[in-house]
Amino acid sequence: MEVVTVTEGAEQFTCNAYLVLGERTVLVDVGTMSGVEDVVAERTDELDAVVLTHQHSDHVGELDAVLDRFDADLYAYGEHPRRDGTLEDGDEVVAGDETFEVVYTPGHAADHVSLVSDDTLFSGDVVVYNDGAYDDGSFGRTDMAGQSRERLVKSLETLLERMPETVSAMYAGHGDVYRADPEGEEDSVREVVERALSRAEQRQPKYPESE
Repeated sequence: MEVVTVTEGAEQFTCNAYLVLGERTVLVDVGTMSGVEDVVAERTDELDAVVLTHQHSDHVGELDAVLDRFDADLYAYGEHPRRDGTLEDGDEVVAGDETFEVVYTPGHAADHVSLVSDDTLFSGDVVVYNDGAYDDGSFGRTDMAGQSRERLVKSLETLLERMPETVSAMYAGHGDVYRADPEGEEDSVREVVERALSRAEQRQPKYPESE
């Protein structure tokens, strides 16, 4: 399965939007980069679906542009006027050549979901590898209205319960993609998530100037 970060090199603030190529071509999140639909079109003539981890503005800014360009179905947990299908906890979603389980992971956003297969995690903003706050396992911010650190901690615990030990790649909404060393000389994806959980559990501000 090939995954392309179509927002790579964006000059404006955006989430990472991932084009998953294979049997079923899926865009996970959209981002705010103007022209992202053209980048997608450079890679594929057909887009089967757009799947949103959540609907914060940096994840959906160019959603209309993508949906207007491609005859793609939109899947989201939260309501959206262009949504074709709902995502519920425990649902299965095919992206590329892998089948993903939908895991409801609120805290950073009330409509947040993560996607987990045997090999791959699309974690949205609930957990990222590096984001300027921490470089090797960080958690989504919870200092804004409608967010909850307590709920995010529970979501990370749920994610660890549902995530197979075999997951070796984490595609997060921000920061770098993390791929575990197949030789086992670096942290596994599970260890990265566990470190993020430990930091979130301390209830210390992620960004001291804002929390």
